Amino acid sequence: MLKKIFFLAIIIILGIFFLRFIIGGQEDSWLCTETGWVKHGQPVAPMPTELCGRRITNFWECLEAGNLVMESFPRKCQANSQTFIEDIGNELEKIDLININGPRPNDVIGSPLTITGQARGYWFFEASFPIELIDEQGNVLARHYATAQGDWMTEDFVPFSAELEFEAGGAEKGTLILIKDNPSGLPENEDALKVPVLFK
Repeated sequence: MLKKIFFLAIIIILGIFFLRFIIGGQEDSWLCTETGWVKHGQPVAPMPTELCGRRITNFWECLEAGNLVMESFPRKCQANSQTFIEDIGNELEKIDLININGPRPNDVIGSPLTITGQARGYWFFEASFPIELIDEQGNVLARHYATAQGDWMTEDFVPFSAELEFEAGGAEKGTLILIKDNPSGLPENEDALKVPVLFK
């Protein structure tokens, strides 16, 4: 009888241990609250790098969560085992056709906006090419032209400049689009540099 009671006590203790530590999880951990991550007990693991209440899904969330950013181009942010790369538009793809000095990708811009850079002569027609500024929803905020600051009848790079006035209308992000002039209207001659920007 005593052996039965002892055996039953061992089973109950093991059951409590199983429920508490295997199913119930660790007592010392990080809890996600309305004010952010809070220690529960004395957790051994460092504070989670993901945003409290949701997983990190992009570069900006990774940056906001306080993770280290590698000063590469484009910048990279690492959270846990994931690396998130900053969106810089298609600048690297178009580097041999058009370069923009300002604004740079993800610069905070305001109106009036001065745009400078250099483009191959064949990016222009009659010494200019179109520019558009759109918001995140694709609404056009402004349209204008960049003007060549030198002889555009060349295949070399030619400096250009433009000034753009716009109303952001509450938008936080947008895209500046520098469009290759295409008087032919042929789709194969279309091209554009897309630069992500942030509004004040």
